Order: sequence, then C-alpha cells, then structure tokens
Amino acid sequence: QVLLIDSGGGLVQAGASLRLSCVASGGTVSSYAMGWFRQAPGKERQFVARVSPGSGTTLYADSVKGRFTISRDNAKNLAYLQMNSLKPEDTVVYYCATSPRYGLTYANANEYDYWGQGTQVTVSS
Repeated sequence: QVLLIDSGGGLVQAGASLRLSCVASGGTVSSYAMGWFRQAPGKERQFVARVSPGSGTTLYADSVKGRFTISRDNAKNLAYLQMNSLKPEDTVVYYCATSPRYGLTYANANEYDYWGQGTQVTVSS
C-alpha cells in the first residue's frame, strides 16, 4: 500500500512562489505516474499537472501552464510542484496522487489510486 504525504502549502501574497512536495512510502513509485490536483470546497477535484511514467512527459492544465512546473526525483520517491506567479484564484487545497496503471492520460482523478492528504495554498491579493 503506497502512502503519499504532501506538504509545502502556506499563505503567500499574489505573485509569490511556493513549492509543494509529495513523498511516497510503502512502495517504489518511480514507474508510476505522479499528478497534482486541487479542490475547492464543494467542487470536484481539478487536474493541475502530471508527469507520466517511463518517458516522464508532463501535462498541465491551461490555468497553470507557464507558471507551474511538475518534477520528480525517482531516487527519493519524491514529486514536486513548483508554483510561480501565484494568483488568488490558486487558493485551494492541493493533492498529490500516483497511479500504477499504464496507457492513461493521467489527467483525471479517477485514473489515480493513491492520494496525499492535501495541503492548503492561500494566495492573498
């Protein structure tokens, strides 16, 4: 059973940066897809970014493209989400996730099997 712990959220001003981290334990996730999602209260979990297994290709939601960067350190079972030029509308809870399945887009929450507990990001204007 893979356990993910995400961290790095906080309160920042608009235009600032944050780096979220996600560490996996209980299994090696180097061959898994890693993704970041975010969710506002009462709304569905929204795709933010993912890095695929194998080739390590990345995909971003249009709303974060050019501002956020997803990366991974397979040796340490870590994934990161570097968030630059933060906006007040980025204020939500962020979740990391991992999927051992292959051949998916990894842009949908139902394609992931393991989730972190979430970390709150608050951006003040």
